[in-house]
Amino acid sequence: MKIGIVGLGLIGGSIFKTLKALNNHKYEIVGVSSSVKLKNVSKDYEILKTADIVFVCTPMNVTLKVLDTLEKYLSPSTIVADTCSLKTFVSQKKYKFKFVPTHPMAGTEKSGWENSFNGLFKNAKWVITPLEGILSSEVEVIEAIVKDMCAEVVFTTPEEHDEAVGLISHAPLLIAQAMCESIKDNKLAQILASSGFRDTTRLALSNSELANDMVNLNKQNIIKAFNKYKDCVENLLNSNVYYQEAKRIKNFRDNL
Repeated sequence: MKIGIVGLGLIGGSIFKTLKALNNHKYEIVGVSSSVKLKNVSKDYEILKTADIVFVCTPMNVTLKVLDTLEKYLSPSTIVADTCSLKTFVSQKKYKFKFVPTHPMAGTEKSGWENSFNGLFKNAKWVITPLEGILSSEVEVIEAIVKDMCAEVVFTTPEEHDEAVGLISHAPLLIAQAMCESIKDNKLAQILASSGFRDTTRLALSNSELANDMVNLNKQNIIKAFNKYKDCVENLLNSNVYYQEAKRIKNFRDNL
């Protein structure tokens, strides 16, 4: 099976390295990148013409353009999966190939080929949001590849996915940024900031291009998440048994 990967940053590079490291010789891996120099990587989409599967791992703001471009090179039987952290915006168009939206819930605050590695997806959740008209057998091909990378597949809809990541990823990113912004004029807070603050604000180190795409494309779900946070904070502040509430939440967090 020939697998092509468009975009060899943190996610695409890690897919490339993880599949290349498998010893079963099941996959032939090729890539499209303007910066990575390897014998099986090209700047030209022609390298994908005979691919059975293509993973599109480009920034969200160019993914739709890349998908449109791929229609000129791929056969109708090719299965294409994206890895965008939002699923609704890529699911609203019908493509000439077999399109399966996915999202690996893995990553670091770093980016680029140089920070990608074999094993990034081990024990991570990998979301698949099958679309109408795509056969279960075609989805199963992607599922099998994901499992070969030791990730756990989760099936849902594009809309449910985007609401969930608004709560657990996109809104927390903005909170981390806001926390950093809030201490810029408080020198003592900056001096005293230690491991707790650094851990809580780690998401502020996220790739700025990715953060921009998240905010622009998922704003309504982020607003919903903030409203939910606000209600929860008010309930905690007004609780007569805050200690018990805090203990309950700690137990919940321990089990995640």
